[in-house]
Amino acid sequence: MARSALLILASLLGLCAAMSDIDHVGSDLHKSGLAAAKSKTAGSYMSMLCPPIPALSRPSSSASVHKITAAEVSGLYALGIPPSHRNEASRVISRLAELLSMFNPAVTIQHVDQTSVPPRSLLQEAEELSLSHQQMSDWKIVLLFVPADLTCACSHQAAANVKTAVQEVDAALQVLQNRLHHALVHVVVWSGYPREEKCKCMGDKVRSQGLQRAAFLKALQDSLSHLLRNSVWYHKDDDFTVVLQSSPVILDFSSDSENLSDLNQLAVQLWTNLLQPAAGQAEVTDDTFPCPTQEHPFLRTEINSPSEREQEVYRKASAPAELSMGTEVPCTDRSPSPTPPTSVHELRPADIKVVAAVGDSLTAANGVGAKNDNLLLVITEYRGLSWSIGGDENITTVTTLPNILREFNPSLTGFSEGVGSEDSPGAFLNQAVPGAVSGDMVQQVRTLVDIMKNDSRIDFHNDWKVITMFIGGNDICDFCTDSILASPSNVVSRIRQALDLLHNEVPRAIVNLVELFNIVPLRDLHKNKLLNCPTWLVRLVCPCVVKPIEGSSELQWLIDFNRAYQLAMRELIDSGRYDTHNNFTVVLQPFFREMSIPTLEDGRPDRSYFTPDCFHLSQKAHTLMARSLWNNMLEPVGNKTFREDFTAGIELKCPSKTNPFLRTALNSNYTFLGPLPTLPPVNNWGSDFSCAHTAPSNSVPISVHRLRPADIKVVAALGDSITAGFGAKANNLLQLKTEYRGVSWSIGGDHTLETVTTLPNILKKFNPDIKGMSKGTGKKQTGFNVAVSGAKIAGIPEQVRRLIDAMRNDSTIDFQNDWKLVTLFIGGNDLCQYCNDRASLSPQNYSHHMRTSLDIFYKEVPRTILSILEILEIEGLRRVKRDSLGCTLLQKQVCPCFLLPGEDSPELAEIKRINRDFQIETENLVYGGRYDGREDFAVVIQPFFKNTVVPLNTEGRVDTTYFSEDCFHFSERGHADMAAALWNNMLEPVGKKQMYNNFTNARNILKCPTEEHPYIFTKANSFPSSTTTTAPTTHTTSVQPSTADCLGSVPVWLAAVLAVIGLLIGGAATWLLLFCRDKRGKKMMTSAVEMNGTVF
Repeated sequence: MARSALLILASLLGLCAAMSDIDHVGSDLHKSGLAAAKSKTAGSYMSMLCPPIPALSRPSSSASVHKITAAEVSGLYALGIPPSHRNEASRVISRLAELLSMFNPAVTIQHVDQTSVPPRSLLQEAEELSLSHQQMSDWKIVLLFVPADLTCACSHQAAANVKTAVQEVDAALQVLQNRLHHALVHVVVWSGYPREEKCKCMGDKVRSQGLQRAAFLKALQDSLSHLLRNSVWYHKDDDFTVVLQSSPVILDFSSDSENLSDLNQLAVQLWTNLLQPAAGQAEVTDDTFPCPTQEHPFLRTEINSPSEREQEVYRKASAPAELSMGTEVPCTDRSPSPTPPTSVHELRPADIKVVAAVGDSLTAANGVGAKNDNLLLVITEYRGLSWSIGGDENITTVTTLPNILREFNPSLTGFSEGVGSEDSPGAFLNQAVPGAVSGDMVQQVRTLVDIMKNDSRIDFHNDWKVITMFIGGNDICDFCTDSILASPSNVVSRIRQALDLLHNEVPRAIVNLVELFNIVPLRDLHKNKLLNCPTWLVRLVCPCVVKPIEGSSELQWLIDFNRAYQLAMRELIDSGRYDTHNNFTVVLQPFFREMSIPTLEDGRPDRSYFTPDCFHLSQKAHTLMARSLWNNMLEPVGNKTFREDFTAGIELKCPSKTNPFLRTALNSNYTFLGPLPTLPPVNNWGSDFSCAHTAPSNSVPISVHRLRPADIKVVAALGDSITAGFGAKANNLLQLKTEYRGVSWSIGGDHTLETVTTLPNILKKFNPDIKGMSKGTGKKQTGFNVAVSGAKIAGIPEQVRRLIDAMRNDSTIDFQNDWKLVTLFIGGNDLCQYCNDRASLSPQNYSHHMRTSLDIFYKEVPRTILSILEILEIEGLRRVKRDSLGCTLLQKQVCPCFLLPGEDSPELAEIKRINRDFQIETENLVYGGRYDGREDFAVVIQPFFKNTVVPLNTEGRVDTTYFSEDCFHFSERGHADMAAALWNNMLEPVGKKQMYNNFTNARNILKCPTEEHPYIFTKANSFPSSTTTTAPTTHTTSVQPSTADCLGSVPVWLAAVLAVIGLLIGGAATWLLLFCRDKRGKKMMTSAVEMNGTVF
C-alpha cells in the first residue's frame, strides 16, 4: 500500500505527463517535465517523502558518475522497451520519472514508440540516442531493457538465445560508452509472460513453466553480470558507467497488467535499484519507501556500492563441497527371507525386488547435480541422484534409497539413472514430474502401474515393491491463490485417490508416504542478502511461501495450512484404510515433519544444502534425505524420527535379529487411531480462563497507563448493529431482527465466561462487580450499551451524549472516580451505503464525526480508556455464501455498495479504497497526539480487524457458522471470537498488536496480564521513552514507531496522508487540463471530469 500511495501521489504531481504517456507514447521524443509552478510543491513533497540531506540539499553538478545524486539527473531515457509489453513498460518508466522529479522537477523522459516507426534493434536505438545527445553535458540515466520473453525458456535454443542477447547488449553498450557522456546506464532484464503459441515446447507440462521461466531469467541475469564484471572499460571513465539491476522486472502474468499497484511496485523496484545500497541492507518491503541517506547519498554504481566480496566469499563457503556423497552401510545381515514372504509385515530389505516413485521436482531431482552457481542447471532433472529412486553409480559415491537396497539385493530394479524427463529411458519407474501437485498423483500412478505391468524385468504379481510418494510442496506454494482447491482436505483427498489406486491394483507392495516437510523455514534463505539467493525467482516458483511479511496474517495462514497438510496425511494413514490384506500397506514416513535449515557456525543458513535457486535441494541434502528415509523405514510405527538434524550427520540404521523387517503398523504393534470421532455439537462458545494475576492495584490508580484489568469498574460501548448483537443467536429469518445484546462481543454480560465469551465476562474474572454490561435481548437491560442498529458515524456524537448522561445519572457508579472502559466500533453502514451518498459518507466526514465524538469524551469523561476498533475489510464478505433465504435475499440489500459491484469493477476498486481510507483516517486521528494531554484518559486502536480474512473451514471454504442468517452480521460464535481478539489486543503493546484474527474459537486462547506488565497497554506504557507514536503500517502485524533520524525509509501512514493531499492537487490539475481541452475542442467536460474522479 505504501508503494501504491507514493506512486499515485507522484503520478498526480506529474499528471499531464502521465496522461500524455497513456494517450500516446511519443512518436519521437516523449518528454515529461513538471512546470516551474510545480517545482516548489514537488520539493515540499520530496522533503516529506525523503528527508533532505543537509550537505547535499543544493548539490553542484558532480564531476564523477560515481558521485551523482538524484537531484542532478536531468533526463531519463529508455532503450529496448519490449514491444509485447510496451504500454506497461511505458507506464512504469513514467512513474519512475515522477519519482525522480521529486528531486529535480525539470527531469525529462524519452523513449521510442516502436508502433510509429519500423522496429529497430537495440544497437540502432543506442546509436540514435548517442547521436542526438552526444553534446549534452547534463547527467542522464539510461534504462537499457533486455526483454526475456522473445524466446521460450524450455527451448533447446535457450542457452544460445541468452548468448545472443548478451552480445546485443554488449554492442549497444559499446556505442553508448564511446559517444554518450555524463550517463549512468542501468541494464534491466524485463520479463512479462510469453504467449502460448510461442512456447509449444512446454507441451502438457504447464506446471513446470514457472521453474523453466525462473531459471532462464537467472541465466540471462548471470550472463549479463559476467559481461559487466569482465568489461572494465564500462567503469573506467568518470562520466560513464554501467550497472546491472540486481533483479529482473517481472510483470505478474497472473494479474491484470492494468493494475496500478503492480506497475507502481515495479517502478519502486527500479527506483530502489538505482540507489546506492547500504552494506548488509535488507530487502525493501512494501512498508517502506527507500530514500538516499547521509551515508549513502549517491546513485548506485559498481564503484560506490558496497563490495560484493563478502557475498562471494560466503557463497563459496556454503557452496556444495566436492566431497563423496557415498555412505557406509554397517549392516552385517543382508540376507533375504528363507522363502519369499507372503506378508508385507514380514518383509526384509533383501526381499525387495522393485523400487518406484512418484512426486514432484524433489523426486525428479531438479538441479541436484549442479556443481556451480548456474541456475539453468536447476531445470535439469538428475534422476539418477534422486534420494528415493536414483540409481547412479553405487552407495560408495551416491547415497539413495535404491543404492542402499542394492547392498541387500544387487538385482534390484526400477531405479532411475542419468538425466532426463519422466519419459526418458533412464527414468524407468521414477514417474515424478517437476511442478506436480496432489491432483497429478492419480495420473502418475496410472502411468507407473502400466509400466510395471508391461516391463519384462518385473514380475508384477510376485515381486515385492517399495513405492515412495512425496507430494504437496507445490500445493502449498500456490495455496494462497486458491485456498479451496489447495485446502488440506482436498489435497489429501487427491492423495487418497492415488493411494486407493495402488491399493486396488498393485500386489505385494509397501508404499512410503513421506509427510510434507515444514516449508516455512525456507524463508530464512531469503532474509539475508549475503546469501545472494534469487528471492525474485523463488517468488515465481513458490509465491505463497516467500511473499508473506513476517508476523502477517498471510504468514500465519501459511503455517496453519502447512500443519493441516501434515495432520491430514497422518489421519489418512491412521485410518487403517490400507491395511485390509497382507500383501499391501502404506506407511507414513515423518522425518521431514519438523525440518529446520542447517546453519553454519556463524548462524547463517548453509546454502550448500540447496541448488542455485535456494529452493530445491542439492545432492548433499538428497544424501541425508535418503539416509533419513531408510532409517524411518526401519523404525517402528508410532516411534519414528520426525525431526532430523542434518548438520549432525545421520548414521544408517540396520535391521536387527529381533526386528529384521521393514516396519509396518502391524509388526510395530501399532493400533490405528481410526477415523476421528464425530465431535459432539457445541453447546456454547465460552472460553477457559487461566490467568493468575487478577488482583487490582494496591490503590486506585491515577494514571490510565497504570491501569490493571481489575481496576475497571464500568464498561460501555457505542456502535451499530454488530455491537447491538443484531441476529447473533438467530436460527431463522424471524429471529434476525432480534438484538441479542447479552452476547455482544464488547459489552454483553449473559451468563459467565465458561458459556458466553464477551469482554465483560472476561473482566468479571478480575472484578465480579463490574457495571454497565448489557443482558438478554432488546432494550430492557441494555446497561451502557448505547449502540443503535443501522447507525453511521454521524450518529456517534449523539450516542456519546446519551452514554455520558446515563453514566452521570446512574447511582451505582461514581462518575468522577470509577475507571471506565469504553469500546467504539462503527463504520460498516457508512461503507455499505457509501455509493449512495459519497458526499456525506466520505472519509473526511468520517474523520470529522469521529473527532467530534472523541473530543466530547476527552473534555467531559474522567478516568477512561477508550478502545477504537478499526473497520474490518468488508470485501471478504463477498465470499460468504450459504444456501438459505437469508443469504440469498438479504445479504446484498444490507451492504449493496460492497456486494453488488462486479469483480474488478471500478466501483469495487473505489469502495475498497474508501475502506482503507476509513482505517487510515482513524489511525491519523488517534495517533496524532490530540488525546495525549490527560493522564487519566487514553485512546487506543485495537487493530485485530484491520487485516482480518474471512474464516475458513477444513475444506478451505468460508465457515458460515460465524455469520447470522443474513450472511452479514456475526453469529454468537463470531461474537465470541471477536471478544477474545479484542481482549488479546488490549494486552498487546502498541506497536506489537495483532492486526488480524484467526477465527479459531479455541477455548484456551485468552491472554493474561503478566507480572512484568500487569497493565492494559496504552501508547505511553508501550513506549515509555516516547511521547508520540506513529500510525500502524498496512501490511505488517505491528505498529512501528518512526524515529527522527530514519532518513532511509518512510512509514506507510505518511504515504497515505500524502496520497490524499496528492489527490486534491491532482484533481485540481486534472480539472485545469480538462478545462483547457474543452475550450479547444468542446468535448464533454462533464463526463471527463466525472470519469477522472473515479480513477484514483
